[in-house]
Amino acid sequence: MARRGVSVLLVGALVAAGVVGCSADTESAPRAGTTATSATDTPTAAAAPSASASAPAIPAGNAPADSFAVGVRQLKRNRDGDRPLPITVWYPAAGRAGGKPTESARAANGRFPVVMFSHGLGGQPKDYQALLTRWAAAGFVVAAPMFPHTSGSGQPNVLDVLNQPADVSYALSQVLALDTRDGDVLRGRLATDRVAAAGHSAGGVTTIGLFTTGRDERLAAGIVFAGTALGVGTAFAGAAAPQLFVHGEADEVVEYAAGKAVYDKVPWPKAMLSLPDGDHGRALLGNSTSLRVVADTTTEFLRWTLYGDADAKDRIASAAARDDVATLDNHL
Repeated sequence: MARRGVSVLLVGALVAAGVVGCSADTESAPRAGTTATSATDTPTAAAAPSASASAPAIPAGNAPADSFAVGVRQLKRNRDGDRPLPITVWYPAAGRAGGKPTESARAANGRFPVVMFSHGLGGQPKDYQALLTRWAAAGFVVAAPMFPHTSGSGQPNVLDVLNQPADVSYALSQVLALDTRDGDVLRGRLATDRVAAAGHSAGGVTTIGLFTTGRDERLAAGIVFAGTALGVGTAFAGAAAPQLFVHGEADEVVEYAAGKAVYDKVPWPKAMLSLPDGDHGRALLGNSTSLRVVADTTTEFLRWTLYGDADAKDRIASAAARDDVATLDNHL
């Protein structure tokens, strides 16, 4: 939708709902000359397993040094029978393009961590493929549900963002179940105890909800792009999970101060990547210098939090400083 329309909907409706705080399936082509496979998956929905009792402790390790080919597939899921949640999954792939899906690649430790991504108001997962395929190429399985009432070009119901943390938890359970599904391309390839959540704008609100009122203890880390929180009493809950906030200081939809206010409340290791000239989402949706800095910084953060790669943690600051387009408040 038009940026002005999104701004009015998001700010007006979320303020009315008590929110203190929108976007830029189908198959996509492989990135940077890599090969890709694709598949469509339509099993019946299963009951979501319960979350674990505490967030996992990630042991020290090393993230893959190589860049993988990227495959993409679709999962058709429906929570409670009335919330259709098609899930786009980008994953590190191996083998030739076309034909039947080939075996997924292997990480150095044999399995890939999982990142759940939530789109913004009026958006859909494919809008963010420039960023999400970079994560997949770096050795992460990235799963992005398309929410039933805040996606697409119609009139989104912004208040439905309140239901989306539960949607993400359900989608996460469905994705993790692929690790034990006979014949699945991701069978035995998922690090089911290494999971992060990320999201943009209304998806950032959703992501914050997964660490506050809708805490999913399976999550070990979070990335919030141009997001803010539900209500002024928001409290982060559960085991410590490092958080990375990314926000443009010229954001015309969710004010920078609203994102910073929530960041300041995070009681865990945290960092905030600020783009002085950044707006609400251009750094996520195009092939710009800002996108490269955002992609590199968030990738290093995920390598550290999900692979336990200490060298990647040391590289976060240098990735953020590249090209002089952002600043980093670093308390990791």
